[in-house]
Amino acid sequence: TGPRAAAERAGPGRARVERSGNGKARLSPCSENEELEEIASADLKYLLLPALLGALTLKQVDLSRRLEHLEGARAHFWRFLKLCRSYGLGSFHLPPAGPPGEEDAGSPSPGGPAAAQPSLVAMASSRQAKIERYKQKKELENRLASMRTFVESGQADEDQIREFYILQIQKWINTSLEEIESIDQEVVILRSRGTAKQSSAPPHGTSRQVRAPLKPFILTRDAAQAKVFGAGYPGLPTMTVDDWYEQRRRQGVVSGQSAPQRAPGITDEELQKQQQEKKEEEDDEEALQKARNWDDWKDTHPRGYGNRQNVG
Repeated sequence: TGPRAAAERAGPGRARVERSGNGKARLSPCSENEELEEIASADLKYLLLPALLGALTLKQVDLSRRLEHLEGARAHFWRFLKLCRSYGLGSFHLPPAGPPGEEDAGSPSPGGPAAAQPSLVAMASSRQAKIERYKQKKELENRLASMRTFVESGQADEDQIREFYILQIQKWINTSLEEIESIDQEVVILRSRGTAKQSSAPPHGTSRQVRAPLKPFILTRDAAQAKVFGAGYPGLPTMTVDDWYEQRRRQGVVSGQSAPQRAPGITDEELQKQQQEKKEEEDDEEALQKARNWDDWKDTHPRGYGNRQNVG
């Protein structure tokens, strides 16, 4: 599945349609000098060959030849519309023979708003034409679906077969008009992109000018603003807890022994353990009694005692 698989399937079909179109062109089953009524009902389907060839050409996915495929598909669709116009099949405006040129793509219209007024009218008419084509397409699809079973089963008479092929041609007229409009837009994009690539490419034989590297710079507006107006909130810390305690001790508010001396790199847990060991070494009765009571309690109460919440 995917575009590439569809292109691979479209390749043999495109070759068969080309051989069929060349054979019918040599045999000339119908001529543009004839009227529609003079063409046999069995030969009406061969009028669809240019449209089918254009649809198969659009399925090619070679990006390097995309512009070529678009121009070829547009030529097939335009040839089909011209053929239908000569036979009086459908009422439509025949688009130009070629896609818009490079000079027309993206060029601003002179005159400003006054000159833009006709384009607005053209856009409105184009929108209305699209709506009409969409309604016709749905109506044609419903009629073709109701007639397809009779034609494919061989139960339809010549008038029904003729009407079926004429409906098919009218359906492909709307499809061809939509495809030509889409192709013209894509061609303009591809040509403008090619022009941009050519203009950005350096001339042959000229070395690219080396630019001096930009020097890094620092935005100092926030730092200067913070010095004048502050950080935006009060109570910025100006000293650590140890500095505050040392300041209070010098002022005589707290005694020098109310806070233990802490060696650098020692955590609170280690400091608490050292204080406990020091009290036990100094034979502190209260600390010794508390330690004995804790040891006795651990002897009679194993670890996890009383935690019966998750026990069934």
